Amino acid sequence: MASIGGNLLQRTRCPYFRERDFRCNKRRPGSGCAAREGENRRHAILGGSEACVATHASDLAVALVAADADVRVHGPSGEWTSPLESFYLEPASTPEVETRLDRGDLITAVDVPPLAGGERSVYLKLRERASYDFALVSVAASVDLEGAVIKEARVALGGVATRPWRARETEARLRGVALDDAGALRDAAAAAFVDAKPLRENGFKVELGTRAIVRALRQAGGLA
Repeated sequence: MASIGGNLLQRTRCPYFRERDFRCNKRRPGSGCAAREGENRRHAILGGSEACVATHASDLAVALVAADADVRVHGPSGEWTSPLESFYLEPASTPEVETRLDRGDLITAVDVPPLAGGERSVYLKLRERASYDFALVSVAASVDLEGAVIKEARVALGGVATRPWRARETEARLRGVALDDAGALRDAAAAAFVDAKPLRENGFKVELGTRAIVRALRQAGGLA
């Protein structure tokens, strides 16, 4: 707790996980997911399953996934390293299993490589309250520029998925795009949500997320 590792390992949860009067496959496997037909404004539109649509809460994890960070782990079977992006597991039919950690494993270090364009980076967090609130949508973005043209971009999302979500299709589409080309930026940003599966109350996250990516990229590039 109160550590880098503790932040990265906070549970992926929603109000139905904390409230024991409601069904939650994460708390009691096989009981069902009350969020799918209940209040789901804050839930995931990416990476969810029939078993769980809770969003991962860590801001730090989103930034580190964008930065290609690795976690080093020590456990009963020895030491091993995992990219943070693949360290987190999507819920599928076992939402109670959230990471690649096994019993007795401990995160001992987080390695962050030097980033091309890392000096042009931003973390944008959109939430309903000014403080003490999880993100509705968050974006960690960096841009490596040649003049005003993006050579390489890194984009990761929070508040929209069951794990920190790297927007790799968006990154690919941003190569060669000028920062002042609003249409191309928006098209690239929208590509992050082509596989989105909104629930009854959270379809707004597709548009909010698209706009947030564009805003974060422009801020990182010094245009906003």
